[in-house]
Amino acid sequence: MINLLQGDSSQYKDPEVSPDGPTTTAPLDESTAARNAELVDKYAASLYDATAADILTWAHEHAPGPLMVTLSMENTVLAELSKQFLPGADFLFLDTEYHFAETLEVADKVEQRYPDNRLVRATAQLSRAEQDEVYGPNLYRRNPTACCRMRKVEPLAVHMSPYVGWITGVRRDDGPTRAEAPALSLDKTGRLKISPLVTWTLEDTDAYIADNDLIIHPLTTQGYPSIGCETCTLPVAEGEDPRSGRWAFAQKTECGLHTD
Repeated sequence: MINLLQGDSSQYKDPEVSPDGPTTTAPLDESTAARNAELVDKYAASLYDATAADILTWAHEHAPGPLMVTLSMENTVLAELSKQFLPGADFLFLDTEYHFAETLEVADKVEQRYPDNRLVRATAQLSRAEQDEVYGPNLYRRNPTACCRMRKVEPLAVHMSPYVGWITGVRRDDGPTRAEAPALSLDKTGRLKISPLVTWTLEDTDAYIADNDLIIHPLTTQGYPSIGCETCTLPVAEGEDPRSGRWAFAQKTECGLHTD
């Protein structure tokens, strides 16, 4: 059993995949990487406060290759917008094996409602049982950062290789750590990171869901404005930071997908 409670990250590496972050993503070819950098330099400022429609239209017209749409299943706004503006784009769902049953049900409904968009279900190198055997039980409590890396950051990295960029559901009103999130940037691998909902509020999101009769995650009506793994998510009192129910037992508000 590997001790994750002390020492640096080099002391708690997965037997097959490092928990240090997205190191397994295939590098972009030089011309695509250069093109992505040029696009960000040229358009990031003008897209900063653009509408979701304008951002996704831009992505469809300018991305130098296929884009992947990441879905947390907390809501399905990105799925609906992508159907309209990015027809045929792949959807990716990080199945951590710790999700609420309701989250998995939403994923199944997404697959049925959007048959033209392939839903990729990304899982960790180790199953829950294997992770417990290697690192001991309840790693999410003892070292949630390591758990998130193995079950979210690395699976995303592994599945990112065919794409030149990804679409995220990040909103600036998610909380302080996202208050200045850009609509367009480069991730650590040089891929485009595109966030069309950055200017949306929770009220905007709810209105779009209602207006378009979208799939509703039942927990969002039960005090869960931000939904992650069942083991690490609590309901939030009205008026509190929407992400304050995430990893409430730790000094942590991000899983690592949207941090530098």
